[in-house]
Amino acid sequence: MGDASWDSVTYIGQKASSRSTAAARSNAEINAARRTGGVVSTDKKFGAGSNKNSGAEGQRLAKIDRENEVAPPPKIDLSVGKAISKARLDKSLTQKDLAVKVNEKSNIINDYEMGRAVPNQQLLGKLERVLGVKLRGKDIGAPLGGPKKK
Repeated sequence: MGDASWDSVTYIGQKASSRSTAAARSNAEINAARRTGGVVSTDKKFGAGSNKNSGAEGQRLAKIDRENEVAPPPKIDLSVGKAISKARLDKSLTQKDLAVKVNEKSNIINDYEMGRAVPNQQLLGKLERVLGVKLRGKDIGAPLGGPKKK
């Protein structure tokens, strides 16, 4: 018959694996690389294209950065809190009523009155308009003047 060798093996339709630096996409490819003795390293991608846990790691790192700050953000002055409280009581509003008028939560109003809040200029402007007193600059607690007359 011919000189055919029974010891040689011919593969049809398969290529030799030449994936030295290519990224494996599935567990089967990773296991195949391990079996052939290839170098396998796995990297966790940040965010990895999913919406799950979006930014949780980033938020944690931002919190750590804030904890390491030399100077924390300044709190609102207590005189501003007292002015808010006095003007609110003069208009016989509760903290909840005032919060509804400025579209905030009542605990935010409480934080402002107690001097625990970091000042927000937009919110201070809303409070000034609703309460009719100055809360920024000098003359804190003074009645808010209307438009200037010529």
